[in-house]
Amino acid sequence: MIECMNPLETLGRLYAARTGFPPETVTELPSSGSNRRYFRLTGKESLIGVSGTSVRENNAFMYMAAHFRSRGLPVPEVYCHSADRLFYLQEDLGDMLLFHAIEKGRLSCVFDEDERLLLRRTITTLPRLQVAGAEGFDFARCYPQPAFDSRSILWDLNYFKYCFLKATGMDFQENLLEDDFGRICEMLLEDDPSTFLYRDFQSRNVIIRDGEPYFIDFQGGRRGPVCYDVASFLWQAKANYPKALRESLLDDYIGALQQYMPVDGADFRRRLRHFVLFRTLQTLGAYGFRGYFEKKPHFIQSIPYALDNLRELLAEDYREYPYLNGILRRLTELKQFSDERRKRILTVKIVSFAYKKGIPGDPSGNGGGFVFDCRAINNPGKYERYNAFTGLDEPVIRFLEDDGEVAVFMNHIYSLVEASVKRYVERRFTHLTVCFGCTGGQHRSVYCAQRLAEHLHARYGVKINLIHREQNIEHDFEPASHTY
Repeated sequence: MIECMNPLETLGRLYAARTGFPPETVTELPSSGSNRRYFRLTGKESLIGVSGTSVRENNAFMYMAAHFRSRGLPVPEVYCHSADRLFYLQEDLGDMLLFHAIEKGRLSCVFDEDERLLLRRTITTLPRLQVAGAEGFDFARCYPQPAFDSRSILWDLNYFKYCFLKATGMDFQENLLEDDFGRICEMLLEDDPSTFLYRDFQSRNVIIRDGEPYFIDFQGGRRGPVCYDVASFLWQAKANYPKALRESLLDDYIGALQQYMPVDGADFRRRLRHFVLFRTLQTLGAYGFRGYFEKKPHFIQSIPYALDNLRELLAEDYREYPYLNGILRRLTELKQFSDERRKRILTVKIVSFAYKKGIPGDPSGNGGGFVFDCRAINNPGKYERYNAFTGLDEPVIRFLEDDGEVAVFMNHIYSLVEASVKRYVERRFTHLTVCFGCTGGQHRSVYCAQRLAEHLHARYGVKINLIHREQNIEHDFEPASHTY
C-alpha cells in the first residue's frame, strides 16, 4: 500500500509497484461532472489512474467492480489502491465511449445499423447488471446510501425546484407543488425491488471495446427499480433517439429482462413513464445548478434538449400530478425557452409560381427541396370565365376538385412532403422548400400550394411561409402544438 497526496506521484508509484517500471507517460483525461480525476498511465502496460476525493465513494466503486467482475459482468478490473484509498489503478478499456460511437446518429437523428447494434447490445446487457449483479451484493456498501428511497427522490425533486424552477423566475405555490412531489414518491416506490440501480446509466458511461459494451462510473449505484436506468438511457437529453428507435430498444430491453423475471410489458411502460418524468426533472435540476449557478455554458446549452423531452412527455397529461403538470406546461412556454425553440423549428417555404418567369430560388442557402409541375392537371386558364380568378377562389377550386384529378395529385405530394417534414423535424433541420409551378402561376399552382400549406399546418408543429409569387401574396402560418 502506498500513500502520498500528489496525484501524479502517487499514481506513478502505484504503477511502478504493479508493473515493476515507472510510467513513461501520464496524461490527464477529460473530466466528467464529478470531482474525480482520471489519468492514463502508459509504459509496460496502459492503465487508468483515478484520484477521488471521497474514500467512501472510492470504496463503493472498488467493491462494486470486484463483485460485478466475480459475476462475469463487463466492468473494469481494479488492480491496486493507495493506503488512504484516495487513489487506485484500474483496467484501461480504451477511449471509445458509446456517446462518441453513435455520434453521427445523435447529430443527424439517423442511426445506421452499426449504431443500432451497439445500442441494442448495451440495453440488453443492462438487465444482467441489474439482476444478476444484485445477487449476493451487499447494498450496505453503497455510497452515499444503500437504496433508492423517498429521501433521495425528494432531494432530486427539490434540486429541480430550487436550482431550475426558481432560477427561471416562475411564480408557483410551493405547498401544491410539494403535494405532487409526494405523489411522485408514492408512484416511484410502488415496488420494493432487490435489483441494482446504476443511477447514471447513459451513453457517456459505456465504453465500447471490440464491439462490446463495458460499464463504468457506477459508484453511485444502489438497490432500486430497473425502470430508473431505462429512463436514464433512452431519454438521455442529448441522445436524440427517434421515437421509433426508442420504442424498439425498449422492446429489446423488456425481452432481455424477461430472461430474469416475469414482466408485464404494458405495466412496465405505465410505470416507466413516471420515471422518465422524474429523470427529466432531475436532469433539469442538474443543468440549472451547473449552468445558472456554476456558470458553465455547456449545461445552459443542454437545457433545450431536456425541454424537448419534457414537451414530448406532456403530449399526454400526468393527471396524477395536476399542479405539477400545469407548472411544467407553463415552464416549456417561458419566453427564454420558447424563443430558443423557435430558432430550431422547421420552416416550410411553399411557393406557387409561373414557369415562364423561372423557378424560385432558395434564399435560405440550403438548396434542395421539391418542385412540382402542376401543368398536367386540367387547366381552368383555358376558359375565359376563370381569367379573373385564382386558385384561392371558389369557382377555380370547384373546377379543379370536381373531376378528382387534383386530389390524386395532392395525395401523392402529401405523402412525399410529410415524410421529409418528419425527418427534418427529427434531425432539427430548419428549412424545407416546396414549389408548385404551372403555366401562368395563377390557378393550379396557387391551389396546390395553398392546400399543402393548410394541410401541413393542421398536422405538424412547423412554421409555414406561403408565397403566391405571381399574385404578390405572402402569408405565414405560425407553428401550432401538434404531434404526429
